[in-house]
Amino acid sequence: MSHSIMLIVGTRPEAIKLAPLARAFHDLGRAPLIVLTGQHAQLDPAAFGLDAYPLLRLHCAAKGDPRLHADAVANALAPALLGAGRTDLLIVQGDTSSALGGAFAATAAGIPLAHVEAGLRSHNLAMPWPEEGNRVDIDRLSHLMFAATEENAANLVQEGVTGAVHVTGNTAIDALFDILSILPPKHIGDSSPRLLVTCHRRENWGAAFTPIGLALLELARLPHLRIEFVLHSNPAMAASAKLLLGGHPRITLLPPLEHHDMVKAIRSAHILLSDSGGIQEEAPALGIPLLVLRSTTERPEGVHSGNSLLVGNDRGTIVHHVSRLLSDEAAYRAMAVPTLPFGDGKSAPRIAALCEQWLTRQPHPDRVLTA
Repeated sequence: MSHSIMLIVGTRPEAIKLAPLARAFHDLGRAPLIVLTGQHAQLDPAAFGLDAYPLLRLHCAAKGDPRLHADAVANALAPALLGAGRTDLLIVQGDTSSALGGAFAATAAGIPLAHVEAGLRSHNLAMPWPEEGNRVDIDRLSHLMFAATEENAANLVQEGVTGAVHVTGNTAIDALFDILSILPPKHIGDSSPRLLVTCHRRENWGAAFTPIGLALLELARLPHLRIEFVLHSNPAMAASAKLLLGGHPRITLLPPLEHHDMVKAIRSAHILLSDSGGIQEEAPALGIPLLVLRSTTERPEGVHSGNSLLVGNDRGTIVHHVSRLLSDEAAYRAMAVPTLPFGDGKSAPRIAALCEQWLTRQPHPDRVLTA
């Protein structure tokens, strides 16, 4: 009997990063079941090719309390795990409340759990909250952990996790390379530098966004600089950006972009300013200098590669570093060298093969396992 694989998808980043893994399992003859938790209610599985696989919708919309959402996902998923169908491995990605809920459900049902993008650590439970706590809890429950980097794996070893740890790279790079393979050649035309900005993390909500917006208004005075701000699907975050930046002739507010269009926008930017984890992974591969709107990061490999720099949300710091990259060609070139600290674009088949090997080695594949 073939092994049944279940992938938990609640948010856009999870869909982006698990779509290559779904294809890899399909290539092994194991079409996975995709569980759409409903955390991002507007998530369209067809936009990521996930509609090609069996789908289970839980309709668990995001809640103000992330732990309550995780519990709701676990409760909604329980009947599927305890029903007549067989699940041999449940796979979660990252650190969302959907991933945590999937981990809770797998543990309660005695089903082996695998964690893609395991071992990320900021070593500060408050930054980011609740993601740091979520990822620690998921790793403690996991039988298989797929770390993107050696540093991530070292975090897991230091914590004494009991599951198997493998360094595989990040499937975000698989997804990036898939898009790059179908994009037309990069257009080199307008020489005006373009600053592409995204901002959505909880630590930059509310009043914390004000100095970021004021920095952009100051930068908009620089001659020839074009600023494009990609609005987030979070309505409160989008409202803050519109209130502070809307109507400025030198700042363009863009609607939320699908991944394909976002990669195009990143590739054509001169400088990136963002708090996004996904962009921290993609920017080094594309060789676009990234200033990270955070004071700490669980992805230090981008900083170590020379591509990225932490600037926090301080107005003066942001203006200083953007201005420096625009005026100091040597500093810009030093950050604009493409590197691959997060993987080689072959992470998904590597992870699928490791899952297959692990399942095959289980002496009694029909037994109930506990964490």
